[in-house]
Amino acid sequence: MNVVLISTYELGRQPFGLASPAAWLRERGHRVRCLDLSRESLAEEAIREADLVALYVPMHTAARLAVELIDPIRRLNPRAPLCFYGLYAPVNEAYLRRLGAHAILGGEFEAGLASLADRLAASSENSAAGFRESELQLRHPQSPSGGASAPATGFQPEPVISLDRQKFLVPDRRDLVPLDRYAHLTLPGGEQRRVGYTEASRGCKHRCRHCPVVPVYNGIFRIVPSEVVIEDIRRQVAAGAEHVTFGDPDFFNGPRHALAIVQALHGEFPALTYDATIKIEHLLDRRADLAALRETGCLFVTTAVESLDDAVLARLEKGHTRADFFEAARLFREAKLTLHPTFIPFTPWTTLESYEDLLDSLRSLGLIENVAPVQLSIRLLIPAGSRLLELDEIRKMVGPFDAPGLVYPWRHADCRIDRLQQEIEAIVKTGHLQDLSRGEVFGRVQDAAAGAAPGGTPGARDRRKPIGRPVEKPLVARAAIPYLTEPWYC
Repeated sequence: MNVVLISTYELGRQPFGLASPAAWLRERGHRVRCLDLSRESLAEEAIREADLVALYVPMHTAARLAVELIDPIRRLNPRAPLCFYGLYAPVNEAYLRRLGAHAILGGEFEAGLASLADRLAASSENSAAGFRESELQLRHPQSPSGGASAPATGFQPEPVISLDRQKFLVPDRRDLVPLDRYAHLTLPGGEQRRVGYTEASRGCKHRCRHCPVVPVYNGIFRIVPSEVVIEDIRRQVAAGAEHVTFGDPDFFNGPRHALAIVQALHGEFPALTYDATIKIEHLLDRRADLAALRETGCLFVTTAVESLDDAVLARLEKGHTRADFFEAARLFREAKLTLHPTFIPFTPWTTLESYEDLLDSLRSLGLIENVAPVQLSIRLLIPAGSRLLELDEIRKMVGPFDAPGLVYPWRHADCRIDRLQQEIEAIVKTGHLQDLSRGEVFGRVQDAAAGAAPGGTPGARDRRKPIGRPVEKPLVARAAIPYLTEPWYC
C-alpha cells in the first residue's frame, strides 16, 4: 500500500505530524512517502502511485494551503482516497467532504490513519474512489461545529475525533527534509543552531475560548511516554539538532512529566538547549520550577498572553490577568530567563486606547525585542467549532461561515481599528522584506497607532509618556535574546 503524507506548513519546523504517523504505517508494512511542501515541491510521481493521500492540517494556514492541493492531486491521481487529519480537519468536516475528502481524522489520529490504510490494503474490491460501493453508508458522530456530518463520499468506520489513549511510537523521520533547511535558532552574537521539534503531550487541560485545540480535545490532554520523546530527540541530535522546540500546547499541563524529560535530556546532552510553550497561570503556579528550566537548558518560553485588557482576557477565559503577565515578566527577569509573549491584539473589543496601552506596556517592560513583529498585527480568528460562538455578542456580529476562508468573518464596530490592523500588517510585512530590526518595526507600529488616535499624527509617540509605569531596562539586551528565525503565528 503506497501512502503519501503531506504537510503544507508547520511553523518552519520539521513536521512531527508526518513523522509520527509514518512510524505507525511503516510498522504495518505500508510504503510511505512524506512530503513537506513548505520546503519541497509536490512529487508528482509519488502522487500518481499513491493508494492513499493524507494531508496534515494542524492550523488555519496549513488547512487553507491543503485545500488548494485537492484539485492538483485529483488531476494526478483521481483514484486515491483523500484523507485530512489534524486539528482543523474535524471542525471543517462538512466543507472538506464537499470538496472530495473521503476520511476525516482528528485528535489522536495515528491509529485512525493506520486503520484506514490497513482497510484499503485488505480490500480486494477497491473502486476508483478507493472504497467498495457497498460501503457507502456513513457512520459518523455529530461534527464538532454543531451540525450533522455532511454526506460522505466513502465509508469511514474510524471515528472523526479519537481521544483514545494510544501506544505512541518513536516518529520516523527518515525521508523528511534535513533539519538544516528549517527554521534556525539565533543566539547572541549571531550564531545559529539547527532546531529539532517534538511533542511531549497533546491536547490541553484548558478550554480557552479562542483556541483551536479546544473543539477537538475539549479539556483533555494525552501524555507521550518519556522514553518515546527522549528517543525521538536522541535521533534528531544524531541528525544534527542542537536545540529542540517542544510543541505541546502547554508544556506544564503535565509538569512532572515535562521536567523529568528535560532533566534526562540535560544529563545525556548537556549542550542541548530547548524552548517550550507555557501558560501564564502555570508559570506563576510553578514559579519554583523556573530555575530547573534554566538549569536544564531552556533558552526561552513562549506564552500566549493575547491581551492586556482584563475584560478581553475574561471573555477569552485565558485564566490570567494583566497583573499576572506583569508578574510573570518580573519572575523571568529574576530567573534570568527569556520570555516570548504572543498576542491577539485585534479583537472585537480592541480600542485605539487599549492598543496603544499594549505597545506602551511592552516598551515599559523592556519587551520590545522579545515580541516578534507579527504578534502586533494578528487579528482574532473565529473558526468552526470555536467556543467564542458561545458568546451572544459574537454570534450577533459574525457573518455566515466563510467555508473557503475557514472562518466566521467579523468587522470591528470602529472602522478605524480594522484600518489600523491592515496598516500594521503591511508595516510588519515591509519590515520583514527590508530586514528591519524588531525595534525599528515597533517604532513604525507605534507611530501608526498614534496617528490613528483622535487628533493623532505620525510621530506623536515621541511626544507622549509611556502609560502605567516608567520605562524599565529590557529583560535582557537584544543581543542576548535567543529567537527562532521563523516567527510564531497560526
